[in-house]
Amino acid sequence: MTTIGTFTRDGNGFVGTIATLTVKAKAAFRPNRKTVENAPDYRVYASGVEIGAAWAKTSEANNPYLAVKLDDPSFAGSIFCRLIGKDDDNHVLLWSR
Repeated sequence: MTTIGTFTRDGNGFVGTIATLTVKAKAAFRPNRKTVENAPDYRVYASGVEIGAAWAKTSEANNPYLAVKLDDPSFAGSIFCRLIGKDDDNHVLLWSR
């Protein structure tokens, strides 16, 4: 897995940076008011524009993480990744193909 972002907790959400060879953006995960069960738990924003969504999950080892889908017209396709906590405040966004 490749680290493509670093985030810190910001109230009920997360703020940080996504960085790849083609993308460098400050981003924020903001809680989403769910109106249906399958709706995402968070919306992901960069420069005030929604670029993705995230769902709260639990790993087989009983560790919480966010399953993230990022998409933008400039991307060749959707990016699927995970936001994983290193500790209570610091998180990394991991991508794997």
